[in-house]
Amino acid sequence: MDAKILNLYLDTSVFGGYHDIEFEEETKVLFEKIRLGQFIIMYSDITESELSMAPKKVRELLADLPDHLKVKVELTEECVNLADAYLSENVVGKTSRTDCFHIAMSTINNADILVSWNFKHIVNVIRIRGYNAVNLKFGYQQIDIRSPKEIIYNEN
Repeated sequence: MDAKILNLYLDTSVFGGYHDIEFEEETKVLFEKIRLGQFIIMYSDITESELSMAPKKVRELLADLPDHLKVKVELTEECVNLADAYLSENVVGKTSRTDCFHIAMSTINNADILVSWNFKHIVNVIRIRGYNAVNLKFGYQQIDIRSPKEIIYNEN
């Protein structure tokens, strides 16, 4: 039986991790698996905006991925409202609004997993419980949030 290809929403930290000594090993493995068609990636207009300020070699990572392996999602009013709910429920502070946009877009667009290297505001068990409590309160599905390290290793 073939396993479903997972849709991974990548936040901007994953692209930055490709050239970061602390995160590059796992990030490069993840991107190789993406290029091999093992995952479909989701990214957003927010990701593009954040990447526009990054070094060229980081910006090129997204552009170099084949179009059939990536899906762009938009920051809609519904996403903004959900992100603002995370803030009003004190999941994170107001300075983390952009992080909340990523969580909301991945939730509303049914990503299988949001992938991030941001351990302070995103990949953090207390924050994840908070995001998911808000999602459930407002009728959305829970979102699975993981680091690239948790995605790339399996038993096969």
